[in-house]
Amino acid sequence: MNEPVPLFDYIGELPECPTWCETGRRLYWTDILRKELHSCRPDGTDHRILRFEEEVGCFALREKGGFILAMRTGIYLADAQGTIERKICDNPNNPLLARFNDGGVDPYGRFYAGTYWSPRDYNGALLCRVDAGLTVKVVQCDILGANGLAFSPDGRWMYTTDTPNHVLYRTPIDPASREPGRREVFMSFPRGNGRPDGAAMDVEGCYWTALFDGHRIARISPAAEILEEHRLPARCPTMVCFGGDDMKTLYITTTRENMSEDELRERPLSGALFTMRTAVAGMRKPAFKED
Repeated sequence: MNEPVPLFDYIGELPECPTWCETGRRLYWTDILRKELHSCRPDGTDHRILRFEEEVGCFALREKGGFILAMRTGIYLADAQGTIERKICDNPNNPLLARFNDGGVDPYGRFYAGTYWSPRDYNGALLCRVDAGLTVKVVQCDILGANGLAFSPDGRWMYTTDTPNHVLYRTPIDPASREPGRREVFMSFPRGNGRPDGAAMDVEGCYWTALFDGHRIARISPAAEILEEHRLPARCPTMVCFGGDDMKTLYITTTRENMSEDELRERPLSGALFTMRTAVAGMRKPAFKED
């Protein structure tokens, strides 16, 4: 069985949002705490870094080229060199209390981005969506830390996680209106054995999740059964994505945020970027579509 190995000699602080660019054959990811957007070739060579004034919680590639970025104060469009072109909207949360965290693009090319409510005193985070006309709508609330966005291959279900609350949700998407329906609990995870963080979907409709604080990733069936688990030499994986020419390479980001010097000596690969081959291909991430 394949197991995750480091892609190259790289250690970040809080790497997140790995994203495969099919046309450029490059892997992109953000390091939230270092306010950086990274990219490299599939083998880890030609590592490049774009730096920003704020944390980039999540991003997506634009169909027109460049990025849509969910940063602390709002959502922005940037060109391929990272130069900000325009601000789409303010952070609908108080940016002093909540930054953007996880996000991605749905099958219709719309960008979703969720926030993380730092005070953790109530479920104050939210999930919002940017459509092709650059209008913004809050689609879900009652979240502590928005994460785990992925869509089923038929587009009928949107999956999200609330990492601090240890829960994986799924929400039906109406095929006519393309609007989300009533959110329901898909799986709850027991305390002390990892909680669901960022995710990706494969072509068989199985949901791959990074189990933060759980030393592993898991593949979950549409019937909510855990089919595979793969252990990592890092305690906190943050997100997964598929890439490569056949979409059978899984990339896994991990973090070293809030870890003691003793733990970092014990687990020096915390913050590394891992990769492994999979038997099943993953779904391609759509690009953000603008009018």
